[in-house]
Parts: sequence; C-alpha cells; structure tokens
Amino acid sequence: MFELWQWQQLFSDWRVFAAGLGQTILASGLALVLSLVLGVFMGLFALVPLRALRWLNRVYVEVFQNTPLLVQTFFLYYGLPHAGITLPVLAVGVIALGVYTGAYIAEIVRAGVQAIPKGQYEAAYSQGFGYWATMRHIILPQAIRVALPPLTNQVVNLVKNSQILALIPGYDLMYQADSWTQQTLLYQPGYVTVAVLYLCLTLPLAHLARKLERMLARGRAEEVRPTVARASGSVPA
Repeated sequence: MFELWQWQQLFSDWRVFAAGLGQTILASGLALVLSLVLGVFMGLFALVPLRALRWLNRVYVEVFQNTPLLVQTFFLYYGLPHAGITLPVLAVGVIALGVYTGAYIAEIVRAGVQAIPKGQYEAAYSQGFGYWATMRHIILPQAIRVALPPLTNQVVNLVKNSQILALIPGYDLMYQADSWTQQTLLYQPGYVTVAVLYLCLTLPLAHLARKLERMLARGRAEEVRPTVARASGSVPA
C-alpha cells in the first residue's frame, strides 16, 4: 500500500478518478434538486386539509423510506425496460437518489412546519392571510430555520448513497475506482483515494451542518433572552 510505484501509477491515471468524481457531483447535484422539490411539496401535503394529498404523502414516505435504495435503483434500471422504458444511467441515478432522499426531506419539512406554534397561524389568519399565503410568508421562513441542519445531513447522505450508481453499472466515482483497481490490482491505493475524495465532498457539508446548528442555537438564545428579561421585570414589556 505504501510502495511509491503504486501511488505513481494512481496519479498517472488521475483522470479516471476525476471523471468519476465529476459524475458523482453531477448526479448528486441533480438528485438534490429533485429531492428538495419532492420533499417540500410532499412535506406540505402532510399538513393540508385535503385528505387525498395527506394520503399521497403517507404512501410516498412509507414506500420509499421502507424499501432499500438498491431495490428501487434495480427496479428503475432492470425493471422498467420490460415495460418498454429504458433510462440512461445518469437518469436512473438521479431519479433513484432524488425520490429516495425526497421521502426523508418530506418528513423533515413536515416536522419543521409542525414545530411552529399554532399562534403564528392564528395571527396570520387574523390579518387576512389564506392558508397558502400563511405558509409562504409566515410559516415556511421559520420552518426552514428549524429544518436546515437535518436537511444538510440528508445532503451528506445523498452524496454517500450516490455510490449506488456503481452497481447498475454506472460511471460514478465508485464505478471508476472499481474498474481501475480490477485492471491494475492496486486495490488499497484505489479505495483509499476514493475514501479521501468522498471525505472531501462530505466533510465540508457536515461542517456546514454543525455551523448552522450553532447559529440557530445562538439565534434562539437571543430570542429567548429578551423574553426572560421582560418576564423578570428587568425590561419593560
């Protein structure tokens, strides 16, 4: 593993890993957009007065949270062609990752909205806001602050789950590394490099999640402090 010639060969083939890393970033970015769109709408569907939309939310969340991502991906890649639908590998990866992660984001959005006190709704309705206007202008901006840290963690999971593309067969970072190591038999440098590259992608996101949590904690403390001061009588109400 530590022999210099092995690393020299790996660095001479750096384009293989760079191509895989680029495809992983592309697939993860597109899947993130899809998962956010699905997650926000499905999360809101859980809270609307229409029973059909609430039912649609539960079916979506239960199906995609309780079946393995591998099975969903294999169904798209191997199952759909039997119905006359053949999708490119990138499309399979984006749809599988996006729909799977969207189910988790839907639950985060639902929990974030439900964390907002009911008094906020009543205050908005008393000012003449309708349901969707209340959501857009009053509730969602506050819910986003609550949901942001767990959403960032889901982005990290989405990037790590992108290795599923290597099994269908894909052309992401893991697939390129597998192909390279099988040709050169240099398994240890190849997989160590893959681990380092995934760390380079996910560590900044994990750091961002922790930073957001600290910022939100400080924001809540600053909101609570005047309230406590007023309650104690040190500040006029």
